[in-house]
Amino acid sequence: MGHKVHPTGFRLGVIYDWQSKWYAGSKTYKDQLHEDVAIRSRVMSGPDAGISKVEIERNANQMTVTIHTAKPGIVIGRNGANVDALRQDLEKQTGRRVRVNINEIRVPELDAYLVARSIADQLQRRVAFRRAIKQAVQRTMARGAKGIKVTAAGRLGGAEMSRRETDKAGRIPLHTLRADIDFGIAEAHTTFGRIGVKVWIYKGDQMPEQRRAAPSLQRPEALVEEGSIVTAAEQTAPAESAEPAPAPRPIDPSIVTAAEQASAAQQDAAEASE
Repeated sequence: MGHKVHPTGFRLGVIYDWQSKWYAGSKTYKDQLHEDVAIRSRVMSGPDAGISKVEIERNANQMTVTIHTAKPGIVIGRNGANVDALRQDLEKQTGRRVRVNINEIRVPELDAYLVARSIADQLQRRVAFRRAIKQAVQRTMARGAKGIKVTAAGRLGGAEMSRRETDKAGRIPLHTLRADIDFGIAEAHTTFGRIGVKVWIYKGDQMPEQRRAAPSLQRPEALVEEGSIVTAAEQTAPAESAEPAPAPRPIDPSIVTAAEQASAAQQDAAEASE
């Protein structure tokens, strides 16, 4: 059996962020999780507006729902009628204030879910699967993608036995964490059964945000050079800045210590005995 990892879940916390941002205890986590699923199903069940993903963020008594769509005009409606009706439905469903934000997807050919949904819609209209897949790959590469892979599985063309067909262009580095790989799944409901479509789109590399390094303790590192230990501060200090050693202070002849008097007395006694 294959051990396949979701490309988005594999990169969470590295270059991607979570689509649901809230905190819950052990008792309320389950309820809020089911509430998120119900909100997303309600938003996606509307008219075909090219909705790619729905982000949910909870605060104290307010919920923010961000909708990423390729057709914002359909989601908003005339004079904002559709988005107002959607907000009222979500407020009744959740029992709290809901704020709805609309983000436009300017290049739908670079969104994996929208590409997979487009291929699935063509399969439902009985378009040849090879033609639908090949055209999707060409359009995505023409819009600046660095790689794309499309896989369709099921009773393709009404065949008796299901099979899998794959087409790709460019490169898809699945094991590189900094690689920005968008992944999407869609299903085509045909008279022969369901046909699953998976799309991987590689857009380039994203470098994760580097954390600021903690200030290190100021300890001069000992550097060994020609058998002697020289500190880093001594290496960087210029040689001319070293001051010469102070000259010894001259001794006043009038000042004679007790030790000098004793030695002089011993010398006099030795000369007298001779």
